[in-house]
Amino acid sequence: MLFSKKPATLPDAESALPGRSSPISTASTHYVFGRDLQGPVPDGYETAVFGLGCFWGAERKFWQQNGVWLTRVGYAGGITPNPTYEEVCSGGTGHTEIVEVIFNPKEVSFAELMKLFLENHDPTQGMRQGNDIGTQYRSAVYTTSDAQAETAREMIATYEKALAASGHAAQITTEVKPLDKVYLAEDYHQQYLAKNPNGYCGMGGIGVSCPIGLGVTS
Repeated sequence: MLFSKKPATLPDAESALPGRSSPISTASTHYVFGRDLQGPVPDGYETAVFGLGCFWGAERKFWQQNGVWLTRVGYAGGITPNPTYEEVCSGGTGHTEIVEVIFNPKEVSFAELMKLFLENHDPTQGMRQGNDIGTQYRSAVYTTSDAQAETAREMIATYEKALAASGHAAQITTEVKPLDKVYLAEDYHQQYLAKNPNGYCGMGGIGVSCPIGLGVTS
């Protein structure tokens, strides 16, 4: 079993899998919205990228959010170019499973998406999410602007205080970095729970509300 043993640490450039020069095959149409899955971002819309465990259940949370134009799942935050799902699951690429969210900021703010992100997983667990163990399940926000980065860090700090006040001593381990590249996942992963309504979800928050305070509204 080539990918049965998962490392708990991220690979460096020398040890990461080589990947490939061409993108892997994926879907052409969003199964829920019927829109071009790989089309351009509409004018005035923004992109946000979140990793919160298994991307099957995570994607559904975001496509159900008002103001979201499109969602697509993939891999980000790693080294290996154009990785496959099996390679990401091996821990040898450095990527985590993510949901790329294209949204209308006039209908939903990045802060509201951050709130959805924080409340629907446990951001204190490091290289895992519940029973899903591995570097590909780490909590992450890959930002596409300085404003997103500032909002993400402010809200994480606020949520950490809310967790402490509720008796959760663990610190948040969410990775916040500028987005480098999203590699779209294979066809069968896209909108998986719309295609398989009884499929594995794995989503679960801590049960603590994340406040959106004054000055955290972008």
